[in-house]
Amino acid sequence: MSTKNFSDFPAALNEPLIFELEKISPQKISSLVSVWYESVKATHSFLSESEIGRIMEYVPEAISSVEHLVVVSWGGSFVAFMGVTGRRLEMLFIHPDFMKKGLGRKLVEIAIACFSASELTVNEQNPEAIGFYRHMGFTTYKRTELDEEGNPYPLLYMKR
Repeated sequence: MSTKNFSDFPAALNEPLIFELEKISPQKISSLVSVWYESVKATHSFLSESEIGRIMEYVPEAISSVEHLVVVSWGGSFVAFMGVTGRRLEMLFIHPDFMKKGLGRKLVEIAIACFSASELTVNEQNPEAIGFYRHMGFTTYKRTELDEEGNPYPLLYMKR
């Protein structure tokens, strides 16, 4: 497996490892989909369980298609990940057990510093994420009533 390590120094056993996956196996995709699922359940209260299940069918393809996939591993398991394509932060998901520990901030800092990320899209019904991205320097420049699939989930488009 070829990786780019973004840790500032070797992590102790109780600290996360953050690195870019350049080749990803089906097993790793499955682990990341599990992180996605737990994260969405914790943060997307506007989605029903059946809607989450329907969306989850497309997550492996979305994970596989990003230009840069950066993962956080803690204790040998994936606990967070982000995907960046071009200058757009396409996805950022953190397992609920690891939220509010600075991982989101660290991943966004990596997206900005290493991949020049300057744009993202966030569900308007996820106010905690909106607040987080505003804190990270993003501002809303566009709003839509529907998501990219035509579902009634308004989106905010944000830039730095």
